[in-house]
Amino acid sequence: MAAPTVTAALNASSYAPGAQMLLTVTYGDPDTKTLTVTVVVTDAQGNSSAPAKATAVIDPLTVTVTDASGRTWTRVSDNGTVAVYRAVA
Repeated sequence: MAAPTVTAALNASSYAPGAQMLLTVTYGDPDTKTLTVTVVVTDAQGNSSAPAKATAVIDPLTVTVTDASGRTWTRVSDNGTVAVYRAVA
């Protein structure tokens, strides 16, 4: 099994008190698998529906952000590989 990877970057190198801080976290797991299920419904007369597909990620990663100053980091976005969090300096 391969280890998950993560990189993190802040939008600035220093902040004034009260300034918005944005943290971008890029993450991934080479072992994560996608599952696609296809369903066709057939009635008693043999009439079938068009195929319907659903996709799910098996064992997705979860990102949690904390810091030593006790700030609250709010998730702005997360698409499954890049997450953006916001806090106030």
